[in-house]
Amino acid sequence: MDEKATLHRYLRARRADLLAKLDGLDEYDVRRPMTPTGTNLLGLVKHVASVELGYLGEVFGRPSGRDQPWLAADSEPDADMWATPAETREDIVSLHRFSAEHSDATIEALPIDAVGEVPWWPPERREVTLHQILVHMCVETAQHAGHADILRELIDGSVGKGPDDPNVTKRSAQQWVEYRARVEEAAQQTRASTR
Repeated sequence: MDEKATLHRYLRARRADLLAKLDGLDEYDVRRPMTPTGTNLLGLVKHVASVELGYLGEVFGRPSGRDQPWLAADSEPDADMWATPAETREDIVSLHRFSAEHSDATIEALPIDAVGEVPWWPPERREVTLHQILVHMCVETAQHAGHADILRELIDGSVGKGPDDPNVTKRSAQQWVEYRARVEEAAQQTRASTR
């Protein structure tokens, strides 16, 4: 598999990981802020889809034509990080799928060394290649999929990619309580020794 295909495969996998964090949750849980800064699952999906339309659309002269009022110059800060009551889950998931399709078309159409320009970056860094942007989007999407993984665990205890995820140790609820207590005890001992 060539480098472009490899990066594209990783990007698709991380997109799917992020979107899967919405599965089985009600409207409140996909929207509710789980951190002091308001981070929420549906907002992460909206943000990643919006960012991807910019980096794998506009940057390479392939605008999507999709209206994103939350990114307008006069929109409130962080408007891409949450869904208003007027924006349905279906709207955001549809945006995510549209963004992926548009980005996939850009990736397929261009060689890995295709040159683009990121107008919101400093002038000395604005000229980029498709390779750089694929790496950037893989990292961006993976970072937010990781955020979503933690949020989902806080909401309902689900971790990883489900009960058969080989990267999550199999433990009973009681074993997780005991494991967490051991981790907390180690942290407390370290804190006590540094005073």
